[in-house]
Amino acid sequence: MAENTSTEVVPTGESEENVSNTDQNASPPAQGAVNRGAGAWSVIKTLFIRMAIIYMISSFFRRSSTPATNETAGPTIMGTNLFPKDTVMDFYAYISEDEEFSDFANKDALFWRHNGLVYGDWTAGVNGDGSFTKSGFIEASEAVQANGSLYIHVYFVKAGKSPNPKDKGMYSRTAVAQQSKRLNAYKKRRYHQTVNLLTGQTDVHPDLIQKENMSSVEILSHWHPNLTINILDDHSPWTRGQIPAPLDEFVEFVPGLEKYYPVIYFNDYWNLNSEFTPINSTTKKLNFTLTYSPISLFRWQMYAAQGMRNKWYNMLGTNLMEESEDDQDSLKVAFLETNPYLLAMTIIVSLVHSVFEFLAFKNDIQFWRNRKSLEGLSVRSVFFNVFQSLVVVLYVLDNETNMVVRVSVFIGLAIEIWKIHKVVNIKIDRESKVFGFFASNKI
Repeated sequence: MAENTSTEVVPTGESEENVSNTDQNASPPAQGAVNRGAGAWSVIKTLFIRMAIIYMISSFFRRSSTPATNETAGPTIMGTNLFPKDTVMDFYAYISEDEEFSDFANKDALFWRHNGLVYGDWTAGVNGDGSFTKSGFIEASEAVQANGSLYIHVYFVKAGKSPNPKDKGMYSRTAVAQQSKRLNAYKKRRYHQTVNLLTGQTDVHPDLIQKENMSSVEILSHWHPNLTINILDDHSPWTRGQIPAPLDEFVEFVPGLEKYYPVIYFNDYWNLNSEFTPINSTTKKLNFTLTYSPISLFRWQMYAAQGMRNKWYNMLGTNLMEESEDDQDSLKVAFLETNPYLLAMTIIVSLVHSVFEFLAFKNDIQFWRNRKSLEGLSVRSVFFNVFQSLVVVLYVLDNETNMVVRVSVFIGLAIEIWKIHKVVNIKIDRESKVFGFFASNKI
């Protein structure tokens, strides 16, 4: 299935086509993506709101750090890493359509093999950062072209051992660490019927125009050409059953032993949604670049926390998940392409802007609530402001703006509507019925 099965290692940074960074393995999108949504202002506000939400939820569900003790139980045994520091390893990466891989004899399934990796070596490779890169093409079968799945199976084995359980004398469960991941992603593709009322034309791509008797949404398999394999360089003593979330999802203990396998993490955080391409009948080959690099405990915890955030949004609904992914893309682009000093200043200005916006809402409500007369005020201006705010809300909804901006304009509209009863006396006349059923209103 995979072409170019040579064991030769392509160093990170040797070619512009092969994305060459330990973590930043996705090339930035076009310049127009930076201006998506409401820009850096809303992106930064979204970042801080998410941080607050993640902190509150994690604090609520956080497990007790003091487990229940049993007087008759023995001392707590701390698990250690199955692979000691500086262990020499061989790396295997197989690509298959099977979720559970067992076809080790198929040479076409082997995408990359690299011998002699040293566990915890941060100086290997041409760039001296411990990373290596392999690029090649994967043959897309008819099943994959028809929304089928494609998986990568990664094995780290101690030098001289085999990942194949059928190799007698060469295989040992305590010498192999393995993980699998689906490479393709299923995403919604939306088709549109909207046109410009003035010109009668549409700005939508011809492939995205909804045709007659066709659904407005289609789920298609998509492909991203980059993936990073991180192996956690950490030897902390973990206790079985007492690992905090979300780290407990990645630390796997060896059955019957107080040892855990090295953590293998598939890092696709920097893969932007705009870089995914649909897989269809015209897709004969899939370009794929695989990067290996070690990762520190702190950085891995940050990536794992982001993965938990995606699961929370997924539980809240697919629409909210899609909006979150778009906002996340804007945030990633801001970090990738913005000068650090400019980004820090933007964060400070955004925080000050948010504070002033909140104070403006508070003062507006306080002014109208304490107002006893309409002297010097215009009733017409109140109704005009309602109309104006409604237009802004509709514009924001039509342009799929950032969620923080939507909340802000909705609050502004609610305040303008609330002002109406301060300038106009509205009473319900229950004696005069509309259509004989509904009570009428008197202004």
